[in-house]
Amino acid sequence: MAVFSRYLVPGLMFQSVVIGGGYATGRELMEFFLPAGPLGGLLGLLVSGLVFGLVLAMGFEFARVTGAYDYRTFCRELLGRGWVVFEIAFFILLLLILAVIAAASGELAAVNFGVSPVVGTVGLMGLIALLTFYGSDAIKKVLAAWSFLLYAVYAALFVFAFIQLGDQIEGAYNAKAVEDGWLSGGILYSGYNLAVLPAILFAIRGQKSRSEAMGSGLMAGAIAVVPAMLFYTALMALYPEIGQAPVPAAILMQSLDVPILSVIFQIVIFGTFVETGTALLHSVNERIEGNFEETGKVMPRKLRPFVAVSFLIIAIVGGTWLGVIELIASGYSLLTLVFIAVLVVPLLTLGAWRVWATQELNE
Repeated sequence: MAVFSRYLVPGLMFQSVVIGGGYATGRELMEFFLPAGPLGGLLGLLVSGLVFGLVLAMGFEFARVTGAYDYRTFCRELLGRGWVVFEIAFFILLLLILAVIAAASGELAAVNFGVSPVVGTVGLMGLIALLTFYGSDAIKKVLAAWSFLLYAVYAALFVFAFIQLGDQIEGAYNAKAVEDGWLSGGILYSGYNLAVLPAILFAIRGQKSRSEAMGSGLMAGAIAVVPAMLFYTALMALYPEIGQAPVPAAILMQSLDVPILSVIFQIVIFGTFVETGTALLHSVNERIEGNFEETGKVMPRKLRPFVAVSFLIIAIVGGTWLGVIELIASGYSLLTLVFIAVLVVPLLTLGAWRVWATQELNE
């Protein structure tokens, strides 16, 4: 059990945030990887997995040696006074992701279950509030269990796609050579997704050694991209038209004659939205709890769901009524470069130096 919690759980937490906040619908995979073609897209995903693994390994070990398990403390240790830049960028990304998953949850409920979109959004809020109320242990258990279910569903999707549409998949890969852009696509995709690294640090509190921290980080890279590679390969059955679909996953499901899988897939996707929102908002609670601890106080448990729901409401209002999310989304590329500059590069330079210096002092 200790091996599972120390080596696999951090990767499952990272995967939970990346899938729900990104490639669950397939749209993000089309944007970042399809321009490089079917095979180029897979190469790009491999690049993302490698970057994920290297940065997460260094990030987990940096957090372990500095004792920084919330994003405020982590970024202050890494960036000094410049940590405020990360917090501003993280806050913007947080609102964007929350607005997207809230809207997607409402749409999912309306299209697949014939209820008002409000039902899906309120359901998302309720489940996130419940999980954030019970805290880190409950979140890790629920998210890890759901991640295993998600893996099983993506594997089933991959198998059925090959059984029913195997010829089209093979044709897509045979007809197209590797296009340019797979390397840059993989790096940019990993760049902004790694912004959630400080949000999952609660999952590594039990790690005791460098091998556990860095080993779990490297494994997390693989855990995050394997479902994406299976999903991407299945989507290539409908290449190149799938690239224009607003929700590629829905088009693929319509092409597969497996009604029960479609229902299960939609339920699992809704669960990934809950996972993503829970992990991100739990990190906000952990940051607030750090402020309480600095003043010698304890954060009331009932404040946790209140914070979570408040942020969700702000994101929904900003996205739906004020159009803020469209403005933020238009600057997605800039946001990606900011996170590469204030998180990825410092971790692989200053962070690596501090980790190495700590090792020398302990020898």
